[in-house]
Amino acid sequence: MSAQRNPTRQRLIHAALELFAVQGVTDTTTRQIAELADVNEVTLFRHFGNKHGLLLAVIEDAGVFAHLGQTLIRKANQTSNIYQALKDYATASLAAMDQVPAVVRSVVGEAGQYPAKNREAIGRGFTQANRYVAKYFETVIKRGQLDTHIPAEKLASLLNGMLLGYAVIEFTSEFHQLWQDRDDFLENLITLFLQGAVSPHSEASAEAFERLPLNRTATAMEKVADLPASIAHTILQHAKKLGLQEYAIAYVLFGAGLSALELCQLERSHHISDPHQQLLQITQGAVRQVPVNQWLMGKRYGSYTRNPLTQWLRSRKDHHPAMFLNPSGQTLSESDLLQLWQAIVDGLLTPDGQPPTIAQAQQTWCVELLMRGMTLANLRLLTGWDAAKLQPYVDRAREKAALEQALRLDQKA
Repeated sequence: MSAQRNPTRQRLIHAALELFAVQGVTDTTTRQIAELADVNEVTLFRHFGNKHGLLLAVIEDAGVFAHLGQTLIRKANQTSNIYQALKDYATASLAAMDQVPAVVRSVVGEAGQYPAKNREAIGRGFTQANRYVAKYFETVIKRGQLDTHIPAEKLASLLNGMLLGYAVIEFTSEFHQLWQDRDDFLENLITLFLQGAVSPHSEASAEAFERLPLNRTATAMEKVADLPASIAHTILQHAKKLGLQEYAIAYVLFGAGLSALELCQLERSHHISDPHQQLLQITQGAVRQVPVNQWLMGKRYGSYTRNPLTQWLRSRKDHHPAMFLNPSGQTLSESDLLQLWQAIVDGLLTPDGQPPTIAQAQQTWCVELLMRGMTLANLRLLTGWDAAKLQPYVDRAREKAALEQALRLDQKA
């Protein structure tokens, strides 16, 4: 049996990851890890030498990172769009680090206390991970017939450095105002790379290269793909069949217009409900309150005090502060949410023939509010977005209003 498949070794890795994530590396002892793994300390030392050797194994083997490189290589064979490739990798990388913020803080803040051989081993681990990412970018660049001003491996190392820097700042500080939210950071980061590192190889390949302007209004160029009412209601019904939490999540996505990250950051204390209103306090990005609507695309989902969200919260018997939990009882991460969403929309297709995405729930909410008379100024307050980003939603709402008016006129005729 290989070392990677040894059950005792895996129990020690899982126990270390759990304790590191809660306490940090420095405050976690080898005795605590051994006790949680139900082995003696000698066994830990025999497998890993010391605590920092175990930390290296956590970085190399923990499920949150283990398959990221292989997944990237498979995805690379499916796209020649460098913008999407960068966005997919950056999003997946940050989602992975979201699951172990205390480990990231410890690796960065406590590395000076590690023995030299362990720091060297961690460095080799980062280098190997970077090669996976470089291979991913190299494949996408070749498929898109793109020219790069720097090698793929250097492109990967620069991007990884910026992503790690972002994670360290987010995990160690608050109210820094360096960027509006994660979407803002990612859009500007990717734009920087597209403008400075990559360009089309020929006119024929230019269509595959989605170049964005160097400002926040880049997101305004994204296509608004709101969902028809029938699909939105079907998604909610699918979610209801899966469970109380799944139903509550779908309800919040369509009823409050939150991004995946904003939803994952919610805590139970962020929910405000009385007979006259139901609000969520958003602490990620632009700090604000948003209502959770009773009426979703012409259908009512309960009342302010009894609805899918309140039913989920009342069913909770635990004391975890997070509003939504993963199967292990920990805070739901973005990657957990994506898996859950895929289960909810399994078998469903949009009018474009594609599976519905989480982003489309937020887009549907924005368009629906505008259709119901929400002013652009007020929608800016609810979303925290600028007018340029909201303009495509205004255009889409006008387009839908024109179609509805044309249908009414035809029916009168």
